[in-house]
Amino acid sequence: MSKGHLFVISGASGVGKSTVLGKVMAGRDDLAFSVSATTRSPRPNEVEGVHYYFVSNAQFQKMIDEDAFVEYDGHMNKFYGTPRQQLEEKLSRANVILDIEPNGAFAVQKKRPDAVLIFIAPPSMEELERRVRSRGDTQEDQIKIRLERASWEMEQRPKYHHVVINDQVDTCADEILKIIAQTADK
Repeated sequence: MSKGHLFVISGASGVGKSTVLGKVMAGRDDLAFSVSATTRSPRPNEVEGVHYYFVSNAQFQKMIDEDAFVEYDGHMNKFYGTPRQQLEEKLSRANVILDIEPNGAFAVQKKRPDAVLIFIAPPSMEELERRVRSRGDTQEDQIKIRLERASWEMEQRPKYHHVVINDQVDTCADEILKIIAQTADK
């Protein structure tokens, strides 16, 4: 039986989810972060079990076969999924934030109708493109793929319970914290 509430956060690549979620996590001491499994390689400074569980394609497929994911999705030739056991264990003692793509969010919502879905949107698609390009770590062909996916992701906003615009990180984080408080503190 779950003790905590599940908050599913989505948003287009480059919208600033990680920065916003860092502030959200620091804003309440009753939040746990659900760590996803991925087949992509770790980025510099990413820590196994903190940022992701880094697994091989074969390990990921085995987890699919064993129904070990609450949800999973693939994009940019890599796979991401939420390990069921880890999520349930965290929910047994805390409110949990899950940072996943829209397809994953909708899969979670089917299995957990009580989940609160929050979409972080950029102020505009032009600003999102500026942010993605300013990272300086993505090749042009990958930027185009990310922006095409971002356009589709933005179309999914009406399916979320809440949409929060990230024009200022602190303001965006505060809005998400208010949403969490409205649900978790009832």
